Amino acid sequence: MLVPQHGSAANGFRVLYSFPTTEDGASPQAGLIKDSAGNLYGTTFYGGNTQFQEGTAFKLAPDGTKAVLHNFSGGPDGGLPAGLTMDSAGNLYGTTLQGGLTDGCNGHGCGVVFKIAPDGTQTVLYTFSGGSDGAQPEGAVILDRKGNLYSTTDGGGANRVGTVFRLTPDGKEKVLHSFADGSDGASPVAGPTMDKAGNLYGTTNYGGGGNLCEGFGTACGTIYKIAADGTETILYAFTGGIDGANPVGGLLMDKAGNLYGTTEFGGFGSGCGGSGCGTVFKLTPGGTFSVLYTFAGGSDGGQPVASLVGDREGNLYGTTLFWGDGYGVVFKLAPDGTQTVLHSFSNGNDGAYPWGALLKVSRNKFASTSSGGGDQNCFCGTVFKLRK
Repeated sequence: MLVPQHGSAANGFRVLYSFPTTEDGASPQAGLIKDSAGNLYGTTFYGGNTQFQEGTAFKLAPDGTKAVLHNFSGGPDGGLPAGLTMDSAGNLYGTTLQGGLTDGCNGHGCGVVFKIAPDGTQTVLYTFSGGSDGAQPEGAVILDRKGNLYSTTDGGGANRVGTVFRLTPDGKEKVLHSFADGSDGASPVAGPTMDKAGNLYGTTNYGGGGNLCEGFGTACGTIYKIAADGTETILYAFTGGIDGANPVGGLLMDKAGNLYGTTEFGGFGSGCGGSGCGTVFKLTPGGTFSVLYTFAGGSDGGQPVASLVGDREGNLYGTTLFWGDGYGVVFKLAPDGTQTVLHSFSNGNDGAYPWGALLKVSRNKFASTSSGGGDQNCFCGTVFKLRK
C-alpha cells in the first residue's frame, strides 16, 4: 500500500443541494444519474411528506432547482428506495427495500420494482412476496435492449438468502439464481453488471465457502457470474484476510473484461474495529485476483461500500463511508497504486457518510450524494460535485 496523497479546495468541491428538512427528503444513500439536459436524478432513503417518511425520488436541475418526483409511503408504492436507472424515453426505474404487500417481511412489505414516468406518475411493476421470488431488493436495476430489468434481492429466494432476477416489460419476474449461503454466496446487496453477451456479474456480501473467514462469524462474500442460460459460476470467494471481506458495492468492468470493486472490511491491519478497513481489488478474465489498495482507516478513508468508476487513463474513483476526517472521503486510485483523497467530509455543510457511487458528469467532474451533514438544521445529506 502506498502512502495516500491529499487533495484540497483545488478540486473544486461544491455542494449543489443540501436537504433542509426531512419532509424534503433525507439520507440519500445511492448515487445519481443524469439526462442529456444535465438534470440529476436520485433518491433519498428516508424523508418525504408522507406519514412514515419512507423516502423520495428527486430531480435536481442545472440551476439548483430541486423537485420531488415521488414521495414513498411504505405502502403499495414501496418504501426506502435504492438508486435509479433511466431509459431512452426518460422513464425512471428502481427498487425499494420494503413496502408493497404489507403482510410480508415482518409486516413492512418485501419491496417493489417501480417506474416513474416523465410526468411524475409512479407505477409498481412488481411486488415481492418474500418467498421464492425474492425479498428486500437494495440494488439499482439495469436494462437490456429489450427493456428487461435485472437486479438482485438481499433476501428471499429458494434458500432465503437472496436472488438475481429478471423482470420483463409486462411485469413477469423470473429468478435467474437463488443463492444458497454455501459456496455460491449469500445476500447480494448491489445490482449486477452485464457484458455484451448478456452475462451478469456481481458480488455477495456473505457466503462463499464452508469455513468461516478470518475474524468473522460467517463466510466473507463472493464475486459471481450468471451466464445467459442461468448457470452460476463463483469467480472468487473472499477469505477476510489481505484480500478483503464483505463486498457491498457492484462491479466495474473495463473493455478488456477486467472487474474492479471494493470490500467494506478486510485487508491487513487491525483498524475499523479489528476487521480491517477494506480494499480495492481487480479480477482478470483469467481469474487472477489482486488487491490494488488497502485502506488504513486513517486520513485515506475506510470502509468503501459503493461501486467504482474509471476514466480513460485507467484511474479509479470511489468513496468510503467513514474515516478521513471521520465522515468518509472521495478518493482517486492511480494505475500505479497511488491513492489521492480528493475530498474528506467534515459533517459540516459539505456533508458526511457518502454511501453512493460517483457519477461522471463530464470528463473532469463527478457528482454524488452524502447521506448526512449538510444543512445544520437537519443534517439530512447533500448532493455535491467535484473535479478529479
